[in-house]
Amino acid sequence: MRIRPISLAVTLLLAASLLASCSSDPKVKRIDTDEVTDLGGTWNDTDSRLVAEAMTKDLLSQSWYNRVLSQSNEIPTIIVGLVRNKSHEHIDTATFTKDIERSLINSGMIDLVASAGQREEIRDERAQQDLYSSAETRKALGEELGADMILQGSISTILDANSEQQARFYQVDLELIEIETTRKVWLGQKKIKKLIEKDRVRL
Repeated sequence: MRIRPISLAVTLLLAASLLASCSSDPKVKRIDTDEVTDLGGTWNDTDSRLVAEAMTKDLLSQSWYNRVLSQSNEIPTIIVGLVRNKSHEHIDTATFTKDIERSLINSGMIDLVASAGQREEIRDERAQQDLYSSAETRKALGEELGADMILQGSISTILDANSEQQARFYQVDLELIEIETTRKVWLGQKKIKKLIEKDRVRL
């Protein structure tokens, strides 16, 4: 069988591709995790952290807190529930809720209980302890700390664009609700607006 020789043009094309791939290796630079980065204009870790800190500060500074404290003489117990992503982007809302939890705990002003998924895992562990752990070390059932209130919310976006720019608007809404009465005791809202030039726009 006769093998056709590879043309000069194909050889040059392959060589150029190889050189291009070698020269496109990424350059990595480590930066501080608190440094503000906004490479593409989408929701990022900086937005998550700053919004969580701002909304937690507002949450704990409103009148509901002192009212609950004066009625029970105990700090309120809160569970962070679901934050829905209603935006056009993929947003990891689990990261945002963890930022919220961290801010709440670090404030020292509330007790925070585990999420629904975490409680199921803990209950399975207690059931295993009931079977296999010694009486001195097993943890009793029915001793969980019940939450007084649940924090829920959503992240939404609005886009406005022309041929040269895009305005990207984020709105985060959170609600604190009494579990026993379903009464809403706090409504929080935080807005972010970003202007993105044409060569950086990514939908």
